[in-house]
Amino acid sequence: MTYGTLRTQLSAQPFQPFRVVTSSGVTYEIRHPEMAFPLKHDLMVAMPDPEGIPDRYKIVSMLHITALEPLDKATSA
Repeated sequence: MTYGTLRTQLSAQPFQPFRVVTSSGVTYEIRHPEMAFPLKHDLMVAMPDPEGIPDRYKIVSMLHITALEPLDKATSA
């Protein structure tokens, strides 16, 4: 994955929620553009608590991001 690809996905208007898929099979749902922050070689992903408020984060290496998948409208509501 590249920085540019992630920036493009995060800045799309209107924003389309998506899932980040990693080489280990772990996935992260990005439901709002402020939930992910691309760095040069990594992606910082905000992890929300049960109320949806970010309270921690994960750092994912760009090398291990294998796909970005759109979230269905039904699952992103």
